[in-house]
Amino acid sequence: MKTIEYKGKTYKLPFKDANYTLDGDKEVEVANRFSGETVKLPSFAVAVYDVIIGAEALHQYDTQRKGLDWFIKYFPKAYTVLLD
Repeated sequence: MKTIEYKGKTYKLPFKDANYTLDGDKEVEVANRFSGETVKLPSFAVAVYDVIIGAEALHQYDTQRKGLDWFIKYFPKAYTVLLD
């Protein structure tokens, strides 16, 4: 499993095929699809979010669950805003 260092913390990344390096450590503002509420996330977390949303659309619930569990562990506040 790939890991990334961000702000002094190590993150174990859940998906081997996601593009975690698209914008490096840049923070990106992401809005909840329904409420419009926003959070800022590092780009690698946005990559995980994108996989979750794609897995939901494709009915790949094991992949979706893996991503949701990762968000709960590493970004619980963002999870409650975006995915809860």
